[in-house]
Order: sequence, then C-alpha cells, then structure tokens
Amino acid sequence: MTTEVTQVTVEELATLMKKAAGVTVDPRDLERRANGFADFGLDSLGLLGIVGELENRYARALHRRGTCKSPRAFLDVVNGALASGA
Repeated sequence: MTTEVTQVTVEELATLMKKAAGVTVDPRDLERRANGFADFGLDSLGLLGIVGELENRYARALHRRGTCKSPRAFLDVVNGALASGA
C-alpha cells in the first residue's frame, strides 16, 4: 500500500477500471474523449470499486463531492483531494 501522495494518471485509471470492473479501456481514449464512464461500460458500482481501491492505496477517504460523470472530472476531483490531503 502506497501512502505517498501522487497524481492518479489516465493510465492508472484505465488499470483500475480493468481491475475493479473488468472494463478494458485504452488510456488514450480516456484522455481524448469527454465521454462519460457509462460510454466506456463502467457503471456506478464499478466506479465505487475504483474509489475504494484508491482510498485503500492512499490510506485516506476520498469524500464524495457530487458526481463525476467523466474520467477527466473524476481525475480532477481525486487528484485535488489527494493534493489537499482531504
């Protein structure tokens, strides 16, 4: 388990999508497309699995601040929370 604060990248998000929900996504598609998670085949339970994995990895709660419909919005919220220590 890593507790060092870092930024979650699109590559890591793609890996987590595969691990938590069995959804295979090219990280470049996550960067290029403004599509929502549903367009990639990831549902809310899969997203909760990703949040849980990140909370365990960084040993901190990632407070739910509204909904993140797109990968970019999700990464912005997660990386902001990690940077602020929230």
